[in-house]
Amino acid sequence: MDTLYAAKKWSNLRFVEILLYISAAWALLMSQSFLFNTTLFAGDLRFATATLAPVGLSIEQIKYEMETQYSTEAQEQKFNENIRKKYPNSLIKTVDKGIKHIKLTRYYDGRPVRINVVEVNTKLASDFEIRPALSSNGNTIKSKRTITTIAKNSNSVAAINGTFFKPQNGIPLGTLMINGKIYTGPVYDRVAMGIFDDGFDMARVQFNSTIKAGNTTVKIDNINQPRMLSSYVLAYTQDWGTIAPASPKYGYQIAIQGNKITASSYSSLEIPENGYVIVGPEKLLKPLTSEKRVNVELGTTPEWSGVKHIISGGPYLVKNSEVFVDMTAQRLGAIGGKNPRTAIGYTKDNNLIMVTVDGREGSSVGMTLKQLAYFMKSIGCTNAMNLDGGGSTVMYVDGTVVNKPQVKGGINISNALVVARKG
Repeated sequence: MDTLYAAKKWSNLRFVEILLYISAAWALLMSQSFLFNTTLFAGDLRFATATLAPVGLSIEQIKYEMETQYSTEAQEQKFNENIRKKYPNSLIKTVDKGIKHIKLTRYYDGRPVRINVVEVNTKLASDFEIRPALSSNGNTIKSKRTITTIAKNSNSVAAINGTFFKPQNGIPLGTLMINGKIYTGPVYDRVAMGIFDDGFDMARVQFNSTIKAGNTTVKIDNINQPRMLSSYVLAYTQDWGTIAPASPKYGYQIAIQGNKITASSYSSLEIPENGYVIVGPEKLLKPLTSEKRVNVELGTTPEWSGVKHIISGGPYLVKNSEVFVDMTAQRLGAIGGKNPRTAIGYTKDNNLIMVTVDGREGSSVGMTLKQLAYFMKSIGCTNAMNLDGGGSTVMYVDGTVVNKPQVKGGINISNALVVARKG
């Protein structure tokens, strides 16, 4: 089958645009030479050629694009060339179509830093999806496993450790959404990456959720997160466990299933299947029990219409193509210095970039967040953010942990960002 046709890589709009400019140039030439029977001068040719400027192509270039540029093979060749140019003097491995693993060493102040990169061309890697993955098979958030186990359970060819988590039980500390379902909400409105069918976005995320009953609306401050303030109203699902945590001082709990309050108590309630237990101040929650119907609405700001997955991190490293490290704003002052690092970002062409940096050893001293930010910018990230690092930093590629974490094979972690086979 013809590659150009089968690959379906033509942009119809682009094709029409090119034809229009060719037609315009040809019409100009014909009007000059035939309609008015005037001599065609070199200046006229320059003017006619200039009509092609909006697409920036000569006739010969247009012909070349029509033959090659939009084929899968041509895109793959271009991707390979860009990778070689971007990562000189590096060990480059093809993991699968559109997926590259790069090993390199950079020097900072004369000291070596060992870096692993996975770059994914999302157009070429159409058989794969990029998404967060929990360590648990049963989607409970209270779980920890190795990156190898998480990757194999999710049928993934590449994976890195994900958002920060509570080391005692594995609860993700930050926004985590998988397949449209919010598992945990944001901590300190830290930056998160939204994953869509056609690309990515990055922003500081707030929880924007409510419980409504009659004329009363109560703000829900978070979901499936440990309590930070006694005044907070928190929602818990069975992803947390079977029983809601204890109420705060002067606190109250209501269980909701199918838009109805099924139970209320000052003590911990059992979390109903496909429902919630809302825990917060009595003065806010108890009045809701007089209503026959309640409605829980969960969402985030920004709304990110069409978002499929969200993974949280912090701080920003690159924002709108500029280095931007806002540690203080996101309360991350404790993670400074040279350390093992994990980061994600994306390019203007929607290539995903996953990075791990080894540290705390003579052969690789680690990076500061500022050094990591400049590195992410240098490899083309228009937006990038830091993920959990230190002892959690680990990268899996094609069946193997490819970096050198402090614990061989990597410690047990809560969640990961994976490049998983579809289906």
